[in-house]
Amino acid sequence: MRSAPPHQHLITAAYLAAAAFGTFWGTWGSAVPSVRDQAGLGDAQLGSALLFISAGALPAMLLTGRALDRWGLRSTAFLVAALGGAGLAAAIAADGLVSLCAGLTCVGIASGAADVGMNSVAGRAEKRTGRPIITRTGAVFSTAVVVSSLGAGGAFALGAATWVPFAAVLLLSALAGTGIYRALPPDRSGPAPVAPGGQAGIRMPVVPLLLVGVLGALAFASENAHQSWGAVFLEDVLATGPGISAIAPAVFAAVVAATRFAISTLEPAHARLVLVLGAIVAAAGATVVARAPTVPVAVAGLVLAAAGTAALFPTLLSIVSRNVVESSRGRATSIVTVVSYLGFLLGPVYVGVWASATGLRGAMLAVAALGLALAALTLPLLALSRYTATPQPAHVSHHP
Repeated sequence: MRSAPPHQHLITAAYLAAAAFGTFWGTWGSAVPSVRDQAGLGDAQLGSALLFISAGALPAMLLTGRALDRWGLRSTAFLVAALGGAGLAAAIAADGLVSLCAGLTCVGIASGAADVGMNSVAGRAEKRTGRPIITRTGAVFSTAVVVSSLGAGGAFALGAATWVPFAAVLLLSALAGTGIYRALPPDRSGPAPVAPGGQAGIRMPVVPLLLVGVLGALAFASENAHQSWGAVFLEDVLATGPGISAIAPAVFAAVVAATRFAISTLEPAHARLVLVLGAIVAAAGATVVARAPTVPVAVAGLVLAAAGTAALFPTLLSIVSRNVVESSRGRATSIVTVVSYLGFLLGPVYVGVWASATGLRGAMLAVAALGLALAALTLPLLALSRYTATPQPAHVSHHP
């Protein structure tokens, strides 16, 4: 007999999925140089190979939403475990460009599916409880990224083979998947509810989801621009060594985690304010980085940028979660995630284009422009979507 408070198992499942997802990507971030060397690739070949992660992730995200709506959120348990397996397989098989591309395609498929599953579980938990579970899940993810990247880096420093940290990730993913499966009851929601007009099922409006996805794309473009180019900026513009430049992504991820934990105490009614102020702070941080004369000033700018971008996507996903019917949760999550993910992919490219034209300082100012664009578009696009940030009462859910 379960003694936990109502919905506590649902919350636990969301946190387990986020921890496993973050552990994988933190390990991967530290393993990229080792994977490159094992596969015998140059930087240009590695860059091409990394595109296959996205090639696998995007279609998987679209398909996973419908699968979750059909077979239930319990499927997330298998998706999380599959990500750990895909990572280990890719690490072992990385022996040349072709094998690495094949492995990274599998990683992308598993990652995209697990991402949608994780966010769908968190979305249901948030709607059922009225608590900011999505933002807290994002904080758990970022914390796991920091911890696992340091752990994997330590393992590689001690001479561990490329596959060793991924074996640990697979074990943790399997344990997390088991916990998720046990925490989530089988979905017994049946067919989609009857619409007010009397027609069976509810047609999910796509345009509002696309509008929110555009905002998410701007948020992710700014965030990943700093994550991907922060260390390069310190090395190329401020002439630091690799050891010092590595603090850029570490500081950014740590501040994102801390900010998400802190911002989760705010009421959902403040969601629009969080989005606008976060975008402005992110723009200010990018501007400080662009003008920074020294490393401490640049790091301070990264702290501002991280604090500003941290709550943007979780808040947008939270708004969607509170306005979507349960029978369409997976599809709604996948649409918003896919559109937002395009910004994540294009953000570093956007910086590269501007850097080639204006230098990295000018590129950081272009990143600041993304934040200002997000601040200007947030209220109009949310108004057009007709999504409200006000939480629905917990009793409106009729699912067991």
